[in-house]
Amino acid sequence: MKTNRRCRALLAVSLNLMALLFSTTAFITTHWCEGTQRVPKPSCGKEKKTNCLNYGGNETANETNQNVVHYSWETGDDRFLFRYFHTGIWYSCEENINAAGEKCRSFIDLAPASEKGVLWLSVVSEVLYIMLLVVGFSLMCLELFHSSSVIDGLKLNAFAAVFTVLSGLLGMVAHMMYTQVFQVTVSLGPEDWRPHSWDYGWSFCLAWGSFTCCMAASVTTLNSYTKTVIEFRHKRKIFEQGFREEQNFLDQEAIKYFRERSVQPVTPSGEASMDSAGFRKPRLSPTSA
Repeated sequence: MKTNRRCRALLAVSLNLMALLFSTTAFITTHWCEGTQRVPKPSCGKEKKTNCLNYGGNETANETNQNVVHYSWETGDDRFLFRYFHTGIWYSCEENINAAGEKCRSFIDLAPASEKGVLWLSVVSEVLYIMLLVVGFSLMCLELFHSSSVIDGLKLNAFAAVFTVLSGLLGMVAHMMYTQVFQVTVSLGPEDWRPHSWDYGWSFCLAWGSFTCCMAASVTTLNSYTKTVIEFRHKRKIFEQGFREEQNFLDQEAIKYFRERSVQPVTPSGEASMDSAGFRKPRLSPTSA
């Protein structure tokens, strides 16, 4: 029983550690959602010769005079670039079409004013989710390596299960709130940021993978606690049943003994009585008495 209980505790610790690593990685990365944004091509210049619009006429005059009308032979989607972007809880980064690398903006600033409160609730829930995972992981480690008795281990096991379940519920709520905020931002966010097409990224998958590992750890911990309690109750029941049978056996022996003693014949006054060892005891005369 002790080996099986230790294996279950080790499995719960491993699942909780995976959930903690996944959630921390998802929280600090910017690949919850990713896709493309359609932006107008920039004007061609000395430093940019490709993926740009080549307007006719004097380029220097066109750059200095803002009232000049620019003409281009490109129409439809040929006039636009599709740049890659990825967004996390904190930042949204998109490809820089004018230079190498990426440029990032705060996603909290991009979210509509009506959704900022929900976004901050999502951030707070994510922080609490990670903190409760740390508490659950610490209790599981204490139960696995430093529990002095089975009763203390069961108490730590119960508290670890409660904290892990609470953290999983908070994580689920946080992920759903962030998804809602992102979808609203896609529709009502700044026009220069709105995605043309998007999908969920690997950070989003890590976040829900963390939730799955968290709930699996809580189920394993509760299973270990329940199974240990059931085993103790079963052993106690067997012990009490054996104790009652032994007590009944002793009571029956005592009743039998006293019953046999009560039915022994009374010896005459002239005969010697028998002692418990089977020897004859001499009768005492009145004078000697």
